[in-house]
Amino acid sequence: MKRLATLIALASSLVLVQPVLAAKPAPVNVDMHTSMGTISLELYPDKAPITVNNFVRNANAKKFDGTVFHRVIKGFMIQGGGMTADMKEQPTFEPITNEANNGLKNEPGAIAMARTMDPHSAASQFFINTANNVSLNHRDMSMRGWGYAVFGKVTKGMDVVKKIESVQTGTHGMHGDVPLMPITIKKVVIVDTGKKKNQE
Repeated sequence: MKRLATLIALASSLVLVQPVLAAKPAPVNVDMHTSMGTISLELYPDKAPITVNNFVRNANAKKFDGTVFHRVIKGFMIQGGGMTADMKEQPTFEPITNEANNGLKNEPGAIAMARTMDPHSAASQFFINTANNVSLNHRDMSMRGWGYAVFGKVTKGMDVVKKIESVQTGTHGMHGDVPLMPITIKKVVIVDTGKKKNQE
């Protein structure tokens, strides 16, 4: 009987512990303060843990502060997070693994990582979609099919995104689609990492 009671008690404790172990990470909330207003973001570490960790790392290191939205294409996206107003690329941390195969889509308001032709070359630059950009979604593991990793979405401030999208652009050296008036990312603040929610 004692052995049976012990087994029952053990089984009960496992039932209680299991939901805690299975709990997915809570979203990370971010405020991006720009010269045209604030954009609030919700990032998904359960879908893109490497990418979200990289974004938070850059934000905490203040690598976004003082950079600009250097590439803006109306009806497509706004891109920033890696260049200054004089179009000088900022030093970055090491490139990260592409997580575009996480099921998230490049749809209006979705934030994704910018990169070169190499699928695994994203470092700090990101873009916010202003259209349903199906061509940027993951299709397969080939160079062309990898896609661009979405890791969150705009929860507030889409009007700011639209204002940025509508500015006049031109060329700056070899760069095209550059806003004629710099749109500065003043600072990126991690409002809530989700850790507290997981501990409750």
